[in-house]
Amino acid sequence: MADPRGFLNYKRENPARRAAEERIHDWKEVYRDFDKDKLKVQATRCMDCGIPFCHEGCPLANLIPEWNDLMRRGEVDAAINRLHATNNFPDFTGRICPAPCEGSCVLGIADDPVSIKQIEFEISKAASERGLEPVLASRKTNKKVAVVGSGPAGLACAQQLTRAGHSVVVLERAEKIGGLLRYGIPEFKLEKSVLDQRILQMEQEGTKFVTNTSVGEVSSEVPGASAPGASVISVGALQDDYDAIILCTGSTLPRDLGIEGRNADGILFAMDYLKQANLVCEGVLDAPSVSAKGKDVIIIGGGDTGADCLGTAHRQGAKSVVQLEIMPRPPQARRDDNPWPTWPRIFRVSSAHEEGGSQMFSITTTRFLADPENRLTGLEVELLDKSADVSGIAKHTDDNKVILDTQLVLLAMGFVGPEKNGLVAPLGLKLTERSNIAVDANFMTNTDGVFACGDASRGQSLVVWAIAEGRACASKVDAYLMGETYLPAPIAPGQMALA
Repeated sequence: MADPRGFLNYKRENPARRAAEERIHDWKEVYRDFDKDKLKVQATRCMDCGIPFCHEGCPLANLIPEWNDLMRRGEVDAAINRLHATNNFPDFTGRICPAPCEGSCVLGIADDPVSIKQIEFEISKAASERGLEPVLASRKTNKKVAVVGSGPAGLACAQQLTRAGHSVVVLERAEKIGGLLRYGIPEFKLEKSVLDQRILQMEQEGTKFVTNTSVGEVSSEVPGASAPGASVISVGALQDDYDAIILCTGSTLPRDLGIEGRNADGILFAMDYLKQANLVCEGVLDAPSVSAKGKDVIIIGGGDTGADCLGTAHRQGAKSVVQLEIMPRPPQARRDDNPWPTWPRIFRVSSAHEEGGSQMFSITTTRFLADPENRLTGLEVELLDKSADVSGIAKHTDDNKVILDTQLVLLAMGFVGPEKNGLVAPLGLKLTERSNIAVDANFMTNTDGVFACGDASRGQSLVVWAIAEGRACASKVDAYLMGETYLPAPIAPGQMALA
């Protein structure tokens, strides 16, 4: 039972971030260690609500009040077990999830919500320090499952099915396992040693990983999608060799910007830029082929990916960075049309924004500018909000258009669905009206024995949703193979939480 007066006696407190002038010179995590006594105090703020809305805000239906109370009482091992009962990878979500659970925390109606994400992170950190013991299957079936893609959905699905006793192989076209977690999220947000520890645990449990391997045709839709020299497995061979196939290939087709001057040198998709930086951090590359060093950088897109590019550009030594967003600046507090317990659509500042750079809202881009050698020199934008102050950032060309100097533009405007060439077309899979892979209530596509989950079928979303769908899909695949399942299925395909 929680302290009934904890939320009255204590205020929310989070760990301090390392000084910006310190952290932009390395790729280590930005937060300092949090005192264990302070953590207990923060766990004490949990009200143990009769109806815990945080369960609904969290796609994984984490048992948040339970592990909060266990941490309040100092029962760390029990808290670790309770957290892992619903979340395969709390060490990922505790670092990179935007915490929709906190948006629906009951305490948030009148006060700052409980520091759920920080408590989850500290529990996962304690588990890592103790050593992640493999969870071995109590039985072995004769069923073989292929998981295509090793992002968060693929990893969660593979781990659940391995623990159910199936022989699971994860196929990844890139050089290493991890997908978005390895190549899309910067080291300062998720150190790859954390990912590697989970991969080791899965290998000890029996999951097999095969890298540098594409399934079906090698895609031409995403430049550099496959690693050099990657092997190819035909769709027919995959169907012949496995009892079930699960597509966890993500939503990897980037949204482009087809305006004048798009072919200028110096315009790059965000994920291509972030992957190069991550490969340098892992020692695979000595230096990125495209660096922000000494350049005026513009990031088009105001979401998390844009913020990741911002922090990366700072660490590469950019001369200046401007992040553009087409939508108006969000309000400081909830509006009446955005009541609790829905996700609060308010202005937020990431650690990267603290490190420098400028943000411009209500901006639409009109054309790229280049020199006679076709090298990018500037970006013309239109101010949708004519009252915007652009002094010191841009120069006016007429009443509502300005030019920004730039030698590097990063396109971080989201994604438009999974690639179609390699798997979708050869398998004859149906698509939704938003060009995602269509699945039924059991995560199965229109082709028997072929399933899909995560961003490939859901569309671009959060890592926590990918893990939740991976777990849910695993339960449906297990039932398909065995006639029944004991694996939990927290959500249905495409389900939306309060967030």
